[in-house]
Parts: sequence; structure tokens; C-alpha cells
Amino acid sequence: MKQIAERRASGDIVLHEKAADDLRFIRSAMERASSFTAVPGWGGAVMGVTALAAAYMASRQATASAWLAVWSVELVVAVLIGGVSMFLKARRLGQPLAGAVGRRFALSFSAPVLAGAVLSIALYWQGMVALLPAVWLLSYGAAVIAGGTMSVLAVPLMGCGMMVLGAGAAVLPGRGDIWMAIGFGGLQIVAGLWIARRHGG
Repeated sequence: MKQIAERRASGDIVLHEKAADDLRFIRSAMERASSFTAVPGWGGAVMGVTALAAAYMASRQATASAWLAVWSVELVVAVLIGGVSMFLKARRLGQPLAGAVGRRFALSFSAPVLAGAVLSIALYWQGMVALLPAVWLLSYGAAVIAGGTMSVLAVPLMGCGMMVLGAGAAVLPGRGDIWMAIGFGGLQIVAGLWIARRHGG
């Protein structure tokens, strides 16, 4: 009887451990399915490098229009780099960008960016160009935080850093290129390298 009881207890322990392993697997699968892991690390780092170059070039422009032109070109370059690198990483990971998680990420990310674009146009027409760096850093930071809630922790943390820098740019608007060099340049490079190293490129 004692041996039977011991075998029964041993079997219960094995079943319990198997059930726990199954639950861990299911939880892990659900987390992977609900998180967007195609945020590009290497692409983000390259975007940071181009932003540093843009900050330097923009700081040397004599007019507000020329300054805005430099950053407009940088925006196009950054979007191309980010889009291509995200597509390549998503394909490598087997995560469709048009899937449910990708759509939620895009929607969460695009709303703050659209708000920033509208504010940027209004400020430019009002001649308040010095406030544009604050708007760009704040709106991009908010977009990264919103989209990053479905991604790895480094993404929303980078967004928080962008918003802190945006607040600094709002308080000291005369140093816009410096704030953007730190945020779109340095912070983007650090976060990109971290993501590339820890989360597969």
C-alpha cells in the first residue's frame, strides 16, 4: 500500500509539473502573439546616425525655410530606413506587418505623429519655428510610447526619453538642433543598438 501511495504521489507531481510547463508555454505563446517584435534595432541606429548629420547641417542654415528643408529630407530618409528595416526584420521573424498586432502598432503610433504634423504646420504658418523641435520630440515620443506598449520594453523607454527631451526643447527653444541631436540622434542610436543586441536585430 505504501508503494502504491508513493507511486500515486510521484505521478501527481509529474502531472503537476507537466501542467505547469504547458501553462508557461501557452502564456509565452500568447505574449509573443500579442507583442510587436519587428521594431528594427539596426535600422533605428542608422536613423540616429542620419539624424546627427541632419542636426549638424540644419544648424548651419541661415533661414528657417532652409532649416526646415534639411529636417524634411531627414524625415523622408528616416521613414525609408525605418520602413525597409522593419519589413526585413518582420519577414525574418515571420511576423506579418499586416497582422492584427502590426495594425494595432501602426494605429497607436500614427495618431500622435498625425497630431504632431498638424501642430507643425500651424506653428510654421504662425512663424513659431523655434517650437517645432519640441513638437517633433514630444509627438514622436508619444507615438513610440503608444506603439511600444505592444513591443519590447526598450521601445516605450525610448519614447519616455524623447518626451523628456521634448519638454527641454519647449523650455529652451533656442537650442532645437541640440535637443534633436540628443533625441533623434544619440538616444535613437543607443536604443537601436540595445534592441539589435537583445531582440534580434
